[in-house]
Amino acid sequence: MEIRIPELAFEFLKDLKKNNHRDWMQEHKKRYQSNEKDLKAFYASVTEKLNEEDEIEKTKVFRINRDVRFSKDKTPYNVHRSVSFSRAGAHRRGGYYLRLEPGNSRMAGGFFSPEPKDLLRIRKEFEMDDQEIRDILDHSDFKKAFGGFNTGYQVKTAPKGFSKDHPSIDLIKNKSFFVEHEFTDKEVFAEDFLEKLIYHYRLLRPYFDYMSDVLTTDLNGVPLIDG
Repeated sequence: MEIRIPELAFEFLKDLKKNNHRDWMQEHKKRYQSNEKDLKAFYASVTEKLNEEDEIEKTKVFRINRDVRFSKDKTPYNVHRSVSFSRAGAHRRGGYYLRLEPGNSRMAGGFFSPEPKDLLRIRKEFEMDDQEIRDILDHSDFKKAFGGFNTGYQVKTAPKGFSKDHPSIDLIKNKSFFVEHEFTDKEVFAEDFLEKLIYHYRLLRPYFDYMSDVLTTDLNGVPLIDG
C-alpha cells in the first residue's frame, strides 16, 4: 500500500489560512509538526520512485515561513506546502515540483527563470530549429496532461536580438519554460496519487532529455561539458 497524503494535512492548511498569525501557529505547533512528518514521508516516497528511472540529487522542502520583507502581504506563513526534486549532475537538466494546497494543488516541471546564459541558449535553439520541441509539446499524452508551456512569464513582443515576426516567437518570448498539471483535493487524497504524480513526472522525461542536450552543447552540437 502506497503512502498517502492525509486529509488532516489540508485541514491544518485551511485553519492556518483563517488564523495566519504567530500566536495561532505556536498554539498548534505539534499539529504542524505532525503534518510535516506525514508530508515528508510522502516526499521521500516520491524521491524513491523518481530514482527508479532518474537520479535525484536533492529534495528541497520549502519553508512555511514567508519572506515578507518586500511584500504588502505581511501574513507570516504560506498556506500551501511545496517541494522540489533536483536532478543530479550537470548533464541532467530540469526539475520536478509539487505544490499542495486546498483547492490549488499542482505538479510542475521544467525551467523556471533560467540564468541568462541558459535562457539565451534555449531561445537561440528555438530560433534555429523548433521542430523537436514542438513535437514534444504536441505529443498526445504530453498535451493532454499539460496543454503547453505556462505563458505567464513572457516579454511583450520579442527579446533583444530576436525578431517579433519569427515563426517561433511564441516560444522565444517565454522567460520560463515549464508545464503544470492541477490536481483536485479528491485526487490528492486518493490511494493512487503517488502513482498519478509519478506518471506526470515521467511524461517530462523526453522534454528534459531534449533540453539537457540543448543546454550541454553549443549551436553546432559540440559538447560543453566532459563526459
